[in-house]
Amino acid sequence: MNTSSLNQSDCPEVKVPVPVFFTIGVVSLAENFLVVVAVIRTRNLHSPMYCFICSLAAFNTIASLTKTWENLMIVFADVGRLEKKGSSETKLDDVMDSLLCMSFVGSLFSFLAIAVDRYITIFHALRYHNIMTMRRTGVILGVIWTTCGVLAVLMVRFFAFNFIMICFVVFFFVSLAIICFLYVYMFMLARIHARKIAALPVAGGGRCRHHWRWGSNMRGALTLTILFGTFLVCWAPFFFHLIIIMVCPMNPYCECYRSLFQLHVVLLMSHALIDPAIYAFRSAELRHTFRKMLLCSDWMLCS
Repeated sequence: MNTSSLNQSDCPEVKVPVPVFFTIGVVSLAENFLVVVAVIRTRNLHSPMYCFICSLAAFNTIASLTKTWENLMIVFADVGRLEKKGSSETKLDDVMDSLLCMSFVGSLFSFLAIAVDRYITIFHALRYHNIMTMRRTGVILGVIWTTCGVLAVLMVRFFAFNFIMICFVVFFFVSLAIICFLYVYMFMLARIHARKIAALPVAGGGRCRHHWRWGSNMRGALTLTILFGTFLVCWAPFFFHLIIIMVCPMNPYCECYRSLFQLHVVLLMSHALIDPAIYAFRSAELRHTFRKMLLCSDWMLCS
């Protein structure tokens, strides 16, 4: 293909029907709200790890609610009920963009908090309850939500400046690097600990108990690794889109990638849809709680 002959019309924008956005938003909203309610109302799930998972689900709920409301506004605008460029609509759009940024930043911080929690659980098991108290967990969550709210407002307010966009992208990659390093380091240490467990004497059942507890913690770490991998796959195309806007705003080849923006948004929204399914598939505690919530008329009294 000749670059000189390529223009924007050669790569028309790929349109995704509004009902697709709306369906994904509603289903993911219901799923993540179910996770939040399950963790809040089930005493057995009141632990630091599930508190961080609940925080992640809450950020996903905000993202799903924001995109669902935005799709409703698009429908109202198409039928003439809203002025697309009105001042109130512009302000509401900024609010929704802020909430979406908040959910993104909050997801990254939640993954980082979960990774640290898993690290402490696996490698400092004897001191875990002294290190990760519920009070300290509450403070961490308060800092996360406050920081995310402030950063989201600043990002949307000054997003027109390239510096802010660069900071947004750099924050994404730095966070990914930190989380990936922590997980790689954790699994490298896990191999060393697994060899030590294999060398323990079998007598007395101590090796079996240690092996079972170790295996349970590593399954939890693997679940969170899957969650993080899903987040990376779903959000990376969107950030590559931002990079292209900064690096080659007029290049026709870049324009072809930008024409897929709505597909990137669908992938982004799918992250909030997939996470609860991973919780239910990988966590026996949450799976049991979901079963009681959905099948028992008074699930708080069900055994």
